[in-house]
Amino acid sequence: MSVFPQEPFGPADRLELDAVPLAVVRHEGITIADLRDVFDRGYRAIGALFADGSLSHAGPALAVYYGNPMKTFDLELGFPVVSGPAAPIESNGVTVTASALPAGTARATSVFGSYEGLGEAWRGLADRAAADGGQSRGVWIEVYVSDPDEAPEKLRTDLILPLA
Repeated sequence: MSVFPQEPFGPADRLELDAVPLAVVRHEGITIADLRDVFDRGYRAIGALFADGSLSHAGPALAVYYGNPMKTFDLELGFPVVSGPAAPIESNGVTVTASALPAGTARATSVFGSYEGLGEAWRGLADRAAADGGQSRGVWIEVYVSDPDEAPEKLRTDLILPLA
């Protein structure tokens, strides 16, 4: 099963993640309160690199959280790309670097509606994975399938939980 399917995931689909190349903006030691600013600046910077041809877009926007997203965590936000930047690129005062999705077994689900419902959806996905013997690696991936300017009820976010 693809990490970027056209059709939504079910309640807890199993998949094998490939190390898909990413172009990301990294942040260390941030909190949920910081997200709006870092998302806006980061996605704008990477978008400028798509516009000028420096990078080639290969999928929807995403965010990869490392650690506990309810406390202080590290974040990579960006996009899948044909190939990651060979060296860091400065864009609009932001550094864009190469990364990759963590390869391995994962569980995934799709959430429809406002971003405010993501916390509850994450808990449900983690509970379903644990019931099947899966344990989180402390990595949480959100794939923003819909344009964030869509009406909240039309938003689709895919949640991917890499397992140990």
